[in-house]
Amino acid sequence: MNTLHVNVVTPDGAAYEGEARMVIAKSVTGEIGILPKHIPMVTPLDISILKLRHEDGGRTLIALSGGFMEVRPDTVTILAETAEMADKIDYDRASAAKVRAERRLQDTKISEIEFRRAELALKKAINRLSIRDMKD
Repeated sequence: MNTLHVNVVTPDGAAYEGEARMVIAKSVTGEIGILPKHIPMVTPLDISILKLRHEDGGRTLIALSGGFMEVRPDTVTILAETAEMADKIDYDRASAAKVRAERRLQDTKISEIEFRRAELALKKAINRLSIRDMKD
């Protein structure tokens, strides 16, 4: 078999299911490429873009908000808080979220927890916006 079966699952249900020749994900320790017959492993994922390369040369891009990836020789399963297909992202909404987060980070009166939440929101918004530059 020259492909991997890929499942991307969120608390809302399946976000993606299909075949891929290669899976490229960003773990918390760096980017990792998965090919068929990879050794089994589990790794936490960072907020990043999941790249799936297909047999026909095409690719699928999915914005992830972190999560975990389980690799088996013929299957990759990703459990993520959120997963958005590139063609489903509302870029105006992501841009507005980025502006809101940047404003919150400039507020000197927010608590440490609010600051961390704003940093996380900013990272997620930037990730969602970055997928636009990767599309064909």
